Amino acid sequence: MSTVIPFESAKPAAALKPERVGVLLVNLGTPDTADAAGVRVYLKEFLSDPRVIEDQGLLWKLILNGIILRVRPARKARDYLKIWNTEQNESPLKTITRSQADKLAEAIADHDHVVVDWAMRYGNPSIKERIEALAAQGCGRLLVVPLYPQYSAATSATVCDEAFRVLAGMRAQPILRVTPPYYDDPDYIEALAVSINAHLATLPFQPEIIVASFHGMPKEYVDKGDPYQVQCIATTNALRKRLGLDANGLILTFQSRFGKAEWLQPYTDKTVEKLAKDGVRRIAVVTPGFSADCLETLEEIAQENAEIFRHNGGEQFAAIPCLNDSDGGMDVIRQLVLRELQGWI
Repeated sequence: MSTVIPFESAKPAAALKPERVGVLLVNLGTPDTADAAGVRVYLKEFLSDPRVIEDQGLLWKLILNGIILRVRPARKARDYLKIWNTEQNESPLKTITRSQADKLAEAIADHDHVVVDWAMRYGNPSIKERIEALAAQGCGRLLVVPLYPQYSAATSATVCDEAFRVLAGMRAQPILRVTPPYYDDPDYIEALAVSINAHLATLPFQPEIIVASFHGMPKEYVDKGDPYQVQCIATTNALRKRLGLDANGLILTFQSRFGKAEWLQPYTDKTVEKLAKDGVRRIAVVTPGFSADCLETLEEIAQENAEIFRHNGGEQFAAIPCLNDSDGGMDVIRQLVLRELQGWI
């Protein structure tokens, strides 16, 4: 004979607080300090991720610990110093991501049970720290927002990996959703086009060519099935159509290659060099794969590639800012979040 416990006498669950919904914006990451020690810690975490460097065998560990982490941190620290937010003693990526979270919270403040936070995949604040903080605030549902317009295993997937690892250690797990990539979302394409046109209108010159530079990836990863390249092409095609440009007016390239393996081509730096040598004197570069300005846009594009262009005969170079926390950029994030929160708010 079974015993029935009256509902009213049952012990209440531990969490009787009204259920809240957490929204966690996540970007790639940044060193905590713009010195060799800070960059070393960051690079070790980043380059030890098998989603970023898939072959984590003994040879790679020897190269990473014996060469890269001995040589690269000091050089990259000098690059970070060129763009560092000295007022807040942090990288621009951290400053912008925090602002994106603050502005999103303000934009959806009428949903008072939604809590917005932000994290970095590598570095601080960590995904683990912020998921635990949201859970402590009573968030029984969690929307993770990887701030990458185009999906790749080395960006979006590793955010999910880390979120799942955190949840695996929790007894009371929040219900989890993850926003999809938004590479061809009409709101995103429109925001990019408006931003590009607004920036071009401020320039003292008319670019002959616009270069759309996306972060690179080893070609092998795409050959194995990563959809990243296809999505970059889709973004570029949609942007061409919206801006009324052909394949010669807006060209697609890939930047930030690392190591000796073949990466996705054409390479941004080689393209910029060739354009200058071929007689192109005025270009603008936009980076539609980045939701916020960072080392790769502020130093690699706006400084390094600008110098390559001018050194080879180019005259006028413009780096168009990312959407960042602009009104257009925030509208993209807000629409994406509200769409994925349907049924929860």
